Amino acid sequence: MNIVTSDQVAQLADQLSSTGDLRIARLDVDIDPFDFARTGAALVDRAVALSTPNGDRRVGLGTAWHTQASGPGRFGDVARSLGALRDRDVTLFAGYSFLDEVRTDGLWRDYAPAEAFLPRIGIERVEGVSRLSVAIPRGEDPAPTLDLLASMKRPEWLPVVDFGDHAIESHPTVAEWAGLVESAVKAIGADELDKVVLARSVRVDSSESVAILRVFRQLAVSYPQCFNFAWKSHKSVFMGASPELLASVQDGVFTSNPLAGSAPRGEGEDEDDAIGRALLGSVKDQEEHRLVVDDMRNRLGDVVTDLHVPEHPILKKMATVQHLSTTLSGTVGAGTGVLDVVAAVHPTPAVGGVPREAAVEYIAANERLDRGWYTGGLGWITPGGDGEIAIGLRCGIVNGSRTTLFAGAGIVGDSVPRDEVGETRLKLRPLLDLVAST
Repeated sequence: MNIVTSDQVAQLADQLSSTGDLRIARLDVDIDPFDFARTGAALVDRAVALSTPNGDRRVGLGTAWHTQASGPGRFGDVARSLGALRDRDVTLFAGYSFLDEVRTDGLWRDYAPAEAFLPRIGIERVEGVSRLSVAIPRGEDPAPTLDLLASMKRPEWLPVVDFGDHAIESHPTVAEWAGLVESAVKAIGADELDKVVLARSVRVDSSESVAILRVFRQLAVSYPQCFNFAWKSHKSVFMGASPELLASVQDGVFTSNPLAGSAPRGEGEDEDDAIGRALLGSVKDQEEHRLVVDDMRNRLGDVVTDLHVPEHPILKKMATVQHLSTTLSGTVGAGTGVLDVVAAVHPTPAVGGVPREAAVEYIAANERLDRGWYTGGLGWITPGGDGEIAIGLRCGIVNGSRTTLFAGAGIVGDSVPRDEVGETRLKLRPLLDLVAST
């Protein structure tokens, strides 16, 4: 059965019959966006699927318009490029790396330091209403895109019979990474830093190619309280289940939810509550969290007004880990968009450290891995400045049968290497459990 009826394709064709600049057609439909992702992602070189904690889903297939930028002004450059889009209500997808430059010959070669794209075929379900859109670049015939849309079938459910065998390696080794944590604690003790976030990676080589869309759909089912994402760029897919909202701007209202300070979940309700109370009372974790919130408060002053910062953090409980959590809120003025907020706060101490510049330099000199978009961010934006950007966490990049997963921990003066290793193992579990299932 086709996902889109012939009558619906004809309605879209009527809307696209004019000539001139970028043309966009829209139609309300009764379709699950993830059915589009499962059917069409393999047919295009760029595709994104997103789900958010409030239940919204967004999917984009193919590229109607694209921009990318690098260097210290990358977010402003992308925002200015959006001015070329006259339709201010279109939804684009945006993503960026931890550093403002990325290697062009490595794991992240298909991902720019910052980029945004308008999909040729997009579908979003927001507040329970699904809308399909088709975008055709200037001078192009809409027929091939509409033919592709008309050919898409509703996906059949197929059981997973064999996940294959897996070889798992840590890079650097766990012992080496624990040594890096110990060195960072010494640097903090010598007043070179207040906090630094160190990351490590785990590589999974599977005998079978990773079933991307099945893994992604299971992420969305298992971690509904997260920002679940899968961003395909050519032959690579960056995917994960992030618990952390960096910035949301919608109709002038700003929200952010920094997380810092972590502990495992308990086996039962009593143990879980006891661990949570210990986390709330932990001097080490409270200090780690305070560094993040104070830095964001200071950096948001130029772009957010009426900023509200709760006096104390609360617990945010995920499936495998619980965090200290603070929700910041406020308003932004006319002309200030979500990318302006991102430019002001990235990288936060939750992914970099304090002081910012010293921590980033320490990471670059000592970490021994290419973060790429891990601890960068991604989400959706509009040319008018609205959008929602989550930090790229609990994630990995998939290339065929090889998956590279990432996790990190915030290191402060009281950090214990063994405990930080345990924290990264908890953070690796959401995707590792699915990719390396047996």
